[in-house]
Amino acid sequence: MAGGKEIRDKIKSVESTRKITKAMEMVATSKMRKAQDRMRTARPYSRKIRNITGHLADANPEYSHPFMLKRQDPQRVGLVVITTDKGLCGAMNTNILRAVTHSMRDFDAAGIQSEVVAIGGRGLAFMNRIGARVVAQAVQLGDIPHLESMLGPIKVLLDAYLAGDTDAIYLCYTRFVNSMSQEAVIEQLVPLAPDKVRADRGTHSWDYLYEPDAQVVIDELLVRYVEALIYQAVAENIASEHSARRMAMKAASDNAGSVIDDLKLVYNKTRQAAITKELSEIVSGAAAV
Repeated sequence: MAGGKEIRDKIKSVESTRKITKAMEMVATSKMRKAQDRMRTARPYSRKIRNITGHLADANPEYSHPFMLKRQDPQRVGLVVITTDKGLCGAMNTNILRAVTHSMRDFDAAGIQSEVVAIGGRGLAFMNRIGARVVAQAVQLGDIPHLESMLGPIKVLLDAYLAGDTDAIYLCYTRFVNSMSQEAVIEQLVPLAPDKVRADRGTHSWDYLYEPDAQVVIDELLVRYVEALIYQAVAENIASEHSARRMAMKAASDNAGSVIDDLKLVYNKTRQAAITKELSEIVSGAAAV
């Protein structure tokens, strides 16, 4: 059995760890609220631009943007993998990277090549480790995402799609469900799914007057729509990160408290055993005299 001094040192060490995890939990809670507000603020814009895109697509069936055209027999796909730059957020990164790995295996089995744009340091390190073809990257985005810092790497895949070098692009991120739950999601970014673009458009149709013409307006709007999808995915991922980190740090603090209680129990037993031994020695010595 360990000595009393050794047990006291362990208790102090675990208490110091619990102070750190408790502080990280409080910081994550504060950041989580701000990230959730930012994510919820972006949702109405994404919903509205989706509705307008659906109306324009219905109003102009004679013109289809390349982002709306599905290609037969795809040979190469791109994956935009969004993860965190920091760790200590539970199994969040593990879940999305596992889903991405399974998708890449399915593509390989179908004879489809895959290339990756990594947003976030954890995903970049993982993709380099498994030997994936990383064509662009964006790290250290911070707690407040800026669209211009993400569009550069993602434009590499979008340009490849417009040039015909890539047949589809998928967006891989962690969707925020609530403070206790996050969901790994892989959804098609382009070509845009007609059911997704036309969702919530209602039963009526719209007619528009265009300036300068319908093609220019639709082309510009679809680019903005794709940007809105990317920004919303990053905002969802950041909100999920802080929520997962808060839960992980809370679990670590609770586990540290349990370890401290167990160590204190062992320490008290050790101290009582030492006192009993000393009393026995005193009684034995007095009896011998």
